[in-house]
Parts: sequence; C-alpha cells; structure tokens
Amino acid sequence: MHAPSSKNAIMLASRVDLLSQILAMVSLHGEIVFTVELSQPWALRFHPGAAYFFIVLEGSLTVVNDQGHALQVATGDLIMLPRGLGHGLSDGECATEADLAALMAAQVTAEKLNVSHGGGGQQTKLIAGAFRFESASVPWLVSALPSVIHIPKASGETAGWAEGLGYFMMKEAQEVYPGASIMISRLIDVLVISILRSWVRIERGGNVGWLGALGDARISRSLKAIHDEPYRRWTVLDLARVAGLSRSGFAARFTALVKEAPLSYHSRWRLTLALGLMRQPDAKVGSVARQVGYDSEAAFSRAFKAQFGFAPMNAKSTTIQDR
Repeated sequence: MHAPSSKNAIMLASRVDLLSQILAMVSLHGEIVFTVELSQPWALRFHPGAAYFFIVLEGSLTVVNDQGHALQVATGDLIMLPRGLGHGLSDGECATEADLAALMAAQVTAEKLNVSHGGGGQQTKLIAGAFRFESASVPWLVSALPSVIHIPKASGETAGWAEGLGYFMMKEAQEVYPGASIMISRLIDVLVISILRSWVRIERGGNVGWLGALGDARISRSLKAIHDEPYRRWTVLDLARVAGLSRSGFAARFTALVKEAPLSYHSRWRLTLALGLMRQPDAKVGSVARQVGYDSEAAFSRAFKAQFGFAPMNAKSTTIQDR
C-alpha cells in the first residue's frame, strides 16, 4: 500500500498497472528449462523460433543479436531474447558455432536437462529456458520489444530473485512432482514479467516502443489514460493535458518513444480490444462497433480489416500474422 502523499510511488504504481494491462493480453507458454555448461573455446547458434532467457551463474559470454551487434554479459546478469529472431552466444573469441538444437537433441533427456559444450577451458554456467509468446491477437506487442533485453547484476534489479527462480524451475523440471509442468510455466511467467519490469526501470524511456515508453512518467500517464478509457474519443490535446505537456511537445515526445502517433496508438489498442470482443461466441459486428466507439458498422469494419487483414465477422476463424 502506498501513502497518499507518496507521489513517486503512485506514479510507479500507475506504470506497473499499465504494464499489467498490456501483458494480460499476451500469454506465455514455457517449453523447457535446462542448465548449460560451457568451456572455452565455445560458441552456440540459436536459430529463429522460440524465445529464450539465460541466468548467468558463472563466467561470462557475448551475445550477438540478429543484426550482428555484440553485448558483453557477466556473472549474475540476466538475458532475455524475446523475439526468437536467432542469436549467437560465445566466449567472445570462438568463431565456430555449434547448433544448440542439435546439442539439445543429442544430450537432453527427461532425466538429464543439461547441455555441455566446449574445449575444456574456462567455464561458463547458465540456467536457460525456452518459451513462446502466445500473442495471436496482439503480435505488435511482441514485435515492439528489443531483440535482446539485458539486466546486469550491477543494476541491483536482480536482487537475488533471478537465481532463486532459476533453481526452483530446475528443481521442478528434474524431480517431476505432480503439476510440475504448470508450475514451470507459471515460474517462467513470473521471470519474464520480472525481466520486463526491471528493464523498464533501467531504461527509463531510453528505448523505443510501448515498453520503453513506460519509463517516461509523462508519456506513461497518457498511455494509461488510453488504456483506462480505450473507447473514449480522445484528442491529442486531451492526452497532452493528461501528460502535462503542450500539444505539439506531447505529440513529438509520444511519437519518438512509442514510434507511433498518439491517435494511431489509440486506434490500434481499441481495435485490439475489439478483436477480443469479436471472438466471443455471440458477438455481433454492429454491437461491438458501438461498444468500441465507432459511429457505424461500415467504418468499424474498414478500420478492423485495415488493422488485421480480415473482416470482423471472420475473427473467430482467422489466425493473425505478425503485422
């Protein structure tokens, strides 16, 4: 509970609540948790597909993202590769990459959730996990994330919980208690949300996209207003007043951080909610159009099709592609 006089705490709670609202639209599916033991020289290649997280228990490593940018990671750091675009991990020197999928196929069993690789030199040990964002209704939320999220131990954000969660997941995976599968999945949920929340605090709006924008107190207020009243007929001036900025200053700041104009974001979010409504068993196009604030069924149908690529009446049977 926050004291009413604690303005900073209330602002932080608002940003956390907004993050909860957004992440509630995206469910996670945990696939596997395993340990990784590496010894120099070593290098691994992750092909596009699943998302991954890594808790560095010992040693260090270099992550190379899909665009070739290298990031140095130390003991106690936490890494998430949320978009599943394909990455390289190495000791920073070895250039010959082993295929992680092939190593896992050859080494990982129900009794031994471990991958070992390398030439016998200095060691690096990790707890790793693979998962997928089940975000069929909101693929833009995931595609807006950076390809690599790094939480350094030095930031103070991991505070001991990262290793604790990692060991708990491994215990559940290795001892196979009743309900272990759902327990692991929920623990992955907690870990991923903790990573995202920590990253927001570290970046303080320095990265683009909706997640980075949550670190900006003024823009996060306007985002929360949109999410609190998604069917309101917002204007840029209304949102600027919520943010405490001039109309032009707000529009420029919002667009720079979110990489989308304020009313475009509002429209996208409103249609995202409309998609969920259209997937209800007894949904009618006209009633959903009115509920989300459109004056006519035709205008709603045009906007919906422009956003998702299919008509509202086909929402129950159509899978959304990442747009």
